[in-house]
Amino acid sequence: MKTRNQCFPLLVTVAGVVLVAALAPPSVRGQTTTPRTPWGEPDLQGIWNNPYVVPLERPRQFGTREFLTKEEVAAEERRLRELAKGPGRDARDGTGTEKDVARAYNEHWFGDPSLLRSTRTSMIIDPPDGRIPPLTAGAQKRIAEKKEYLAALLQGTSGGRPGPISPRRNQPPPDYNLDRMNRSDGPEDRGGPERCFGTNMPILLQSGSFGGVARIVQTKGAVSIYYDIGQGQGFSRVIPITNAPHLPSRIRQRWGDARGHWEGDTLVVDVTNFNQKNEYQGSRENLHLIERYKRIDANTLSYQVTIEDPTTWTRPWTAVQELKKNSDQKNQVYEGNCHEGNYGLMGMLANTRAAEKAFAEGKGPDPATQDNATGGAGRRIE
Repeated sequence: MKTRNQCFPLLVTVAGVVLVAALAPPSVRGQTTTPRTPWGEPDLQGIWNNPYVVPLERPRQFGTREFLTKEEVAAEERRLRELAKGPGRDARDGTGTEKDVARAYNEHWFGDPSLLRSTRTSMIIDPPDGRIPPLTAGAQKRIAEKKEYLAALLQGTSGGRPGPISPRRNQPPPDYNLDRMNRSDGPEDRGGPERCFGTNMPILLQSGSFGGVARIVQTKGAVSIYYDIGQGQGFSRVIPITNAPHLPSRIRQRWGDARGHWEGDTLVVDVTNFNQKNEYQGSRENLHLIERYKRIDANTLSYQVTIEDPTTWTRPWTAVQELKKNSDQKNQVYEGNCHEGNYGLMGMLANTRAAEKAFAEGKGPDPATQDNATGGAGRRIE
């Protein structure tokens, strides 16, 4: 039989273990081992989405503070619910104008009252201020040139600055066009989404109706991710687990060339060799990504990406998301079919040809004086 003094060290030890467990993060308390595939690798499989509203960049009033208080989260969620009650896209001011027609989707698709506010003040965790680093001088010049070109094509329309039709209307864009520019001479004049290009890399899943999900499936030599995002614009990535070098620099791909390896329980993916058809925050073919996927617990997947392009930003920057696991019920994720049903793009081109013909016959306005980029809303060209 143990004496009281003999039991005391044991009680202290047990109490210490309980205290440490209580103070540990939820990810540590809720899981002691990472799920494994039958062949022994960390199991990342499942359907993942982001139920949280969180800005990419941190609002300046938070400085270097990374997380909100409970009170701030509650206040933000109340604000989101109030916004969802507002008229939003259901407002019908300016009936019959280009601006009215451009609304397209009503508030049913956007006013989600169930959205949650993340405790994070921003997705960006590095730099410490949670902001995208400054653009390089070259990137500023490149972006300014494109903005001026887009503005020139809007000149003289309801969504642009006053003046006659710009002579630049007949000039090619300064880069491979992915924007909604005010011309429809061919499909390349229209924006990426209108041409079913889907989402650009890196994929930071947004909350809301068009936020999308990522379905991860693994084999011994690869990890496949299918993104069901937007309006039928899903696409698949296959990430080989290999030590092989990247493709030669002359070979460029829409979503880059990925090479994955495991560092402990984290899948690390190096992505290079992008082409001009992928654009992210001003970066294109020189974009370089380091992605990190880690299972935090049974229902949480951490996705972290470091984004680098010395021709666009003055330093690399890093963003993070905690994705939540959906039910494994079958038939939740569908193959994208944007091109199969993309009659809208053909309609845009056919409509413009018909308007040009009518104008030539003196039966209608010059299509060059109409705003087919901002919908008459005077949207600021980014």
